[in-house]
Amino acid sequence: MGTEVVIGWDVGGAHVKAARLDRLGRVEEVIQAACPLWQGLHHLDEAIVNLNQRLGGSPLHAVTMTGEMVDLFPDRATGVSRLADALSTRLPDATIRFYAGDQGFLDAGSVRRNPASVASANWMASAAFVAARQADALFIDIGSTTTDLIPVQGGRVRALGKDDASRLASGELLYTGIVRTPLMALAERAPFAGEWVPLMAEYFATTADLYRLLDLLPEGADQHPTADGGDKTVEASARRLARMIGRDLDAVPVTGWRRLAAWLVEVQRRRIEDACARLYSRGLLPDEAPVVVAGVGRFLGVEFAHRAGRPCLDFAALIECSPAVAPRVSDCAPAVAVAWLVRQANA
Repeated sequence: MGTEVVIGWDVGGAHVKAARLDRLGRVEEVIQAACPLWQGLHHLDEAIVNLNQRLGGSPLHAVTMTGEMVDLFPDRATGVSRLADALSTRLPDATIRFYAGDQGFLDAGSVRRNPASVASANWMASAAFVAARQADALFIDIGSTTTDLIPVQGGRVRALGKDDASRLASGELLYTGIVRTPLMALAERAPFAGEWVPLMAEYFATTADLYRLLDLLPEGADQHPTADGGDKTVEASARRLARMIGRDLDAVPVTGWRRLAAWLVEVQRRRIEDACARLYSRGLLPDEAPVVVAGVGRFLGVEFAHRAGRPCLDFAALIECSPAVAPRVSDCAPAVAVAWLVRQANA
């Protein structure tokens, strides 16, 4: 079984990511699809069928998830069970194993009896893969919605938190990303036209607008509708940003909106870097330990490593893949990691 083709899945609340590893463990393809799970399970059903067909199917599938937390479900245990049911229904002829962190992989029946071990374990899948390939590292995964910061020491994951609540408290999970984070979550006020101007507590704009204005938004990263349902252009992003401070687009030239965007991006960078400094202060990692970066926002992790004077490795460098697929490997690290881990478990 360890030499079979494997498809790994990372089922999130906003996206589904899938990666196919060939019989030698090389990454053949990685695909991400928008999946607004909070709007209904039919979105997941469609994504599973579509991505599985595009990847060519597999007799063995490995799954990790965070989608159980969306408000479609009354609680996470229900969410885990319903997601497991959806995958089992849509992949009826395959062997499916669900990642449960320290417990390894479970079948669907065991998942229903022990949902807490499966809930939001995708960070652990990525970190466990990194730990198997790199003895000491700070793993930084900056995605569209969240940022994971995980120390690896001596080939072991040394996270203090195990679930979302404890990871938030430890600073290892930050609810900030480069696409979906509402700007009101970044700051209460910002400098504009020589004054400190409060930001409105309204969902007028997101971080995708900031990075689009600054020409830093990776291609394909923004897969969901904008806050106002409008265009994904520099002008439209500037208009949405202007609304955040009660202005119209023509209040200043576009350079003024870029200055505001740059200030807010720096606020987000400082939050991530402060959390990294907190982790380094534990004294676990030697100075030569690299920063391993993943996620669509990993360019921020690269900047942090350079500013901190630490070596930096891309997640894709830790697994065999072609240059063409490497960016998607790093974009979708948990899907790749869980596929690799299930191969190791079945070797």
